[in-house]
Amino acid sequence: MQVDFIIHRFPFKGPEDQGMKWSDKERIAYSASTPPGKKKDTTLPFPSSYSPEYVEASWYQWWEKQGFFTPENHDNLPGAVNRSFSMCIPPPNVTGTLHLGHALTVAIEDALARRRRMQGYKVLWVPGCDHAGIATQTVVERMLFREHGKRRKDLSREEFLQEVWKWKKSKGDEIYHQLRKLGASLDWSRACFTMDLGFSSAVTEAFVRMCDSGLIYRSERLVNWSCALESAVSEIEVDSKQLSGKTLLSVPGYQKKVEFGTMFTFAYPLDGQDGEVTVSTTRPETMLGDVAIAVHPEDPRYQAIHGKHCRHPFTDRLIPIITDATVDVELGTGAVKVTPAHDHTDFLLSQRHGLPCLTVIGGDGAMTPLCGQWLEGVRRFDAREHVIDALREKKLFRGKEDHAMSLPLCSRSGDVIEPLLKKQWFMHCEEMAQRAIQSLCYDLCYFNNGLSVCVVLISDWCISRQLWWGHQIPAYRVSLPGSANTEEELWVWGRSQAEARERAAVKYEVTPDSVTLTQDPDVLDTWFSSGLFPFAMLGWPQQTSDLRQFYPNTILETGSDLIFFWVARMVMLGTELTGQLPFKQVLLHSLVRDKHGRKMSKSLGNVIDPLDVISGISLERLQEKVKEGNLDPRESVVAMEAQSKDFPKGIPECGTDALRFALCSYKAQGEDISLSVSQVLSCRHFCNKMWQTVRFTLGVLKDRGLQPLEQTAPLSGIDRWVCSRLYSTVLQCEQGFDRYELHSVTAALHSFWLHSLCDIYLVRKPLSSVPSPASLVLFHCVTVSLALLSPFMPFLTEELWQRLRPLSGQGEDGVTTSLCLQSYPQSAHLAHWHFPQEEADFSLVQEVVRVARSLRAQSGVTKERPDSKSHLSNVFDAALFPSTGVTKCLYR
Repeated sequence: MQVDFIIHRFPFKGPEDQGMKWSDKERIAYSASTPPGKKKDTTLPFPSSYSPEYVEASWYQWWEKQGFFTPENHDNLPGAVNRSFSMCIPPPNVTGTLHLGHALTVAIEDALARRRRMQGYKVLWVPGCDHAGIATQTVVERMLFREHGKRRKDLSREEFLQEVWKWKKSKGDEIYHQLRKLGASLDWSRACFTMDLGFSSAVTEAFVRMCDSGLIYRSERLVNWSCALESAVSEIEVDSKQLSGKTLLSVPGYQKKVEFGTMFTFAYPLDGQDGEVTVSTTRPETMLGDVAIAVHPEDPRYQAIHGKHCRHPFTDRLIPIITDATVDVELGTGAVKVTPAHDHTDFLLSQRHGLPCLTVIGGDGAMTPLCGQWLEGVRRFDAREHVIDALREKKLFRGKEDHAMSLPLCSRSGDVIEPLLKKQWFMHCEEMAQRAIQSLCYDLCYFNNGLSVCVVLISDWCISRQLWWGHQIPAYRVSLPGSANTEEELWVWGRSQAEARERAAVKYEVTPDSVTLTQDPDVLDTWFSSGLFPFAMLGWPQQTSDLRQFYPNTILETGSDLIFFWVARMVMLGTELTGQLPFKQVLLHSLVRDKHGRKMSKSLGNVIDPLDVISGISLERLQEKVKEGNLDPRESVVAMEAQSKDFPKGIPECGTDALRFALCSYKAQGEDISLSVSQVLSCRHFCNKMWQTVRFTLGVLKDRGLQPLEQTAPLSGIDRWVCSRLYSTVLQCEQGFDRYELHSVTAALHSFWLHSLCDIYLVRKPLSSVPSPASLVLFHCVTVSLALLSPFMPFLTEELWQRLRPLSGQGEDGVTTSLCLQSYPQSAHLAHWHFPQEEADFSLVQEVVRVARSLRAQSGVTKERPDSKSHLSNVFDAALFPSTGVTKCLYR
């Protein structure tokens, strides 16, 4: 079985916001005193203009209270079918608020979920939040220091965790509030947080099972270490910054910028004889941990010194000169210093040659006692300068030069990654990763770093993190009578301490009472727990009804950046722990960037809260929010300057429906979305066009009940044409949804409503106040279109549909009470309205309209609507019925 990938990029750069002309529209408030959860009163007078604030009031609370979004409501659907659709929202980090990237995810996923629900599927869409170990702990530490002047280590672990839970309680609800405002039809009764008791039990179960099977093991190996966080970090959280040469960069904890992109050369004197060996390095501070010098066995420059030794100038330690075929003779001097405890390549070389490992940089980034008193406690990049100065004094420094290099940076802290030798928990990944790569049925080289994707997935995964916030590793160090002085570490694991004690007693053949256990203080990598989300959210490891019904998930929809690693982790863990792939398809979308193409970043001030686009916000309030955040003061200044430039008048009120429609309208090609607020405003204009169309429709039809369109008299040519255009639009929507090309669905709907219905049909067709075939056609087109638009614009379509509903003669019952429960239009049910000949003439109609409008503009004719006997009306007739003669019509 394989997972199919559907990759969609949505690039469309809308009009530039700079110079964007907009003015505040009239805000109309919904004034009825509707109790929370009660149905909105749509008998109130129809407002004269569209106002998102009015339209979006009350509907969501009613939908949620009625249970419309739960699979238990499936039997109430008018066209219920025996099929299910399940999906989890990629759990956003609980560290703050959602941004427009999250809004894109919600818009796409909700469109898919709502459409399937309207098709009669049993739909489960689960909301959730990720505890985000590193990010959350960092935010709370900043808050504690800013408000109380305390650091984490000033508190006990229990006290600090209480602060985190307090912070989570205040912030976690904010994300769920945003999701509701976005109209996401999530099943809130199943909301899942990765630190909930049930989820934590799943994490413990996964760890224990994988330890039992030998997939998780403890070892001393090199890990990516952030000295700022004093923790190991995942390869996923390591960014590579490419440097072309000497570059000064800011590093956390240092006042002055630090120089990188420089190759330093110095000499090691040969022991007991004249001569020296020169080596080159970008990290001279690590030379205190050098244990050998490696040269290529065939390099003629060093043939005479194979097997000789050098004397370390600061520690007086003898350093052997070894040969290894992996040495690059073209790099530097061709002689390589070997520092196994601080370099991944050197560590592998040391294992081949049986070399020792000397750790000279500690977890806090300070030099260790092995370096000697002159360097002990000195920070690593300050130590770099001390080492170079000392080499100069000993006449061993041979110079420096610019050197292009890749600098690893921690994406969480901005710190320079330090490879450190640590005893940690690791997971064997090669076999699982190979199966995952095959199952994903996807060419990893699609990504620019396709090779590194494979390497990272196959490499064993360090799952330990030196944090307090997270799932504490359910492994226990064992102390036995008489083993206090042994250097060997004894470990067991268990679902509880009691189980671990029993396991230890059996493993070491002692009585349980003689065992002393100390739980590992580290926590598991957040990616480990988030990798369990598709099945842990359904109650795994318990065989719940949800797990039986909805696993594997139907689809995973997510961003196509580094989150791909999350997809692969889910596949690896899902297949290992459940024996099944966690989902059947993966739909990837692009990153949302700002209008300048920059990645969203708080430090740039271009992260936009979707609620600020929905409700509008002043520049002053935008900048107040920056000040209220956890940003470094220097970053706050940069952010506010960017806001002043991009949004000098703030952001206008656009509404949820306009935002969602705009996000789903980007075309499936190119790289990333460069979102412009102007594009969202143009969608708000479309919302107003829909509003005015329905307002006109209600004015024409009044309060009269309508017969089904099929029972009316024969239709005119233009009536048949617009019905056929509607049929074709439904067909386009079906095809677009089936291919997950939502941009083609929104384009078809936008085109039909604006260009077919408004620009042509309503302009051409006289509509009397007495129900007639034409008025029934209008009602048919509007109501079907509202159903088609509902997955994208849930609030506006519900409001308009509820106002039109009394005209259909439907009663107040549970089946027809909401548009989101109606059957989604099907082309098969409208095939009798397909008139190919009328549609074939549509291009001619458009051309005639274009010519007529051009002539009208040239002649200075007013914009007054033509009556049914006007020349423009005759133009339409001529176009639809060519026998009357278009040419004659145009030149009357």
